[in-house]
Amino acid sequence: MKNRLIIFFFISLILSGCVGVSSKGLFGTGVSVAFDPRTVGTQVDDSIMQKNLSARIILMDKKYLLTVKTKVLDGRIFITGKVDNPEEKLQLTKLAWETNGVRSVRNDLKIKEDFNFKQSAKDILITSQLRSAMIFNKNIKATNYQIDTYKKKIYVYGISLTSDEKDLVISEAKEILDVEDVIASIILVDDLRIQKD
Repeated sequence: MKNRLIIFFFISLILSGCVGVSSKGLFGTGVSVAFDPRTVGTQVDDSIMQKNLSARIILMDKKYLLTVKTKVLDGRIFITGKVDNPEEKLQLTKLAWETNGVRSVRNDLKIKEDFNFKQSAKDILITSQLRSAMIFNKNIKATNYQIDTYKKKIYVYGISLTSDEKDLVISEAKEILDVEDVIASIILVDDLRIQKD
């Protein structure tokens, strides 16, 4: 517990700084508050969300300090970097969705491993088949979901309007040829912890 507190304070010191103010000023290479389309309040909210999320990610595992980066813009979270397996990617996505005030999560984490063309081609085909099935199904809002396929396992995460829609997405995924498993991390709209304005 003591180590976690020390790490948290260390992270807070590293991540602290002025929000939206450039050290170079108006004519330098940095971004000035005057040119940022977000309000000062939104910039502060985004900065707090980003620091909170970054600290929680590092507390999950210290290795993420160097391998995972986050950015928050207007309540939208962007995650980039590399992880060892799909389960880590899923955990980080869940952690991002649990951040107070989040409006959306874009997860562009890549999985580290040697490239295998045949396996990658199969995974891309499975992903595109599921994406097409979801787009053509009028009872699914396909834009609310992100799909990753890794070694014939489909990872689906996103927001479902109803539990019926959630079940339908999982059912569509299981019907794809060659799929070995479906791992779904689908949150119902009613379960989201979104701050009210």
